[in-house]
Amino acid sequence: MTAHATGTVVRSLWWAARTGGEPPFDTAHPKIYYPARPEGTDAERLTGVIPPDPGGAPYPVVLFCSGVNVGQDAYRTLAADLAARGFVVVTFDRVGELFGGQVGLTPGMDLEAARPGVYGTRPTCPAIGAVLASLDGVDLLKGMLDLDRAALGGHSAGGTVALQSARFLPGVRACFAYGAHTMVATMLGWPAGTVLPAQVECPVLLGVGTRDGVIMGSSDRYGQDAVPGAAADPVSRTFHEGLSGPDDLLAVLPGANHFALADPADPTAARAFLDLAAEGDPAAARRAFTDLVAAFLRAHLRGEDAVPDADPALVRLSRR
Repeated sequence: MTAHATGTVVRSLWWAARTGGEPPFDTAHPKIYYPARPEGTDAERLTGVIPPDPGGAPYPVVLFCSGVNVGQDAYRTLAADLAARGFVVVTFDRVGELFGGQVGLTPGMDLEAARPGVYGTRPTCPAIGAVLASLDGVDLLKGMLDLDRAALGGHSAGGTVALQSARFLPGVRACFAYGAHTMVATMLGWPAGTVLPAQVECPVLLGVGTRDGVIMGSSDRYGQDAVPGAAADPVSRTFHEGLSGPDDLLAVLPGANHFALADPADPTAARAFLDLAAEGDPAAARRAFTDLVAAFLRAHLRGEDAVPDADPALVRLSRR
């Protein structure tokens, strides 16, 4: 290269992590987004690999869990935006057993860990810890990661397992989820309408859209309809019944649907066919929630004076 490139950009790299289980369903493939600083070298030109920007290192790590059968690339906009604000963000794809012998993309759930008498004794998603531990092996990012300042995030079922696993993972200081809750399926042996306590010892940000057709279409799993007077929204119930932290936040996005974070949603997989059409600008809703998440992470991972706030026309924010 003849010119010396300057400025920080976001780059990504691929990795692999053993997550347990029977081969070949025992491997996750993470994608790691990081702040990089081009140096204009021949090595960059020939390999496409740009070194991390040492200026902000070590970077807090954000691990984001996808929804079932939603590929990690659907969250690329979210991940890259957060990385641009000074975080290393990790998404991952993992093909494994779902329910009833089905196989698909899943963050992985230990169903036994979600049953009565066992829930709360171990994480419901062992893959999360395995992916975080694997990051120590990424040579390009040696000395650049601060796993003692980590956050878990997730969408849909990925958000649920994050909420059910966070306290078992050292270093997790914040948790956020969109379109996720801890209301539990009756098939696991719980009474109808049960909201489990989230397994967190850190602040939590929950997000939900008012046009979430997927959560609505799943209500029979939880027996919620059989509980007189039960609130219609499991995410709001989780905020009020499953969380108790003084810094917890509930963000309701008027007009947003279940796949508001997915850019774009894949109509060939998952249950996007259940979702309601979004009202308003989906991109604006996604940006508003991303801004809120970034402020939340700056406050709780970096200790910055970044009190989360939002445009009330795009996000209705509830605090304790």
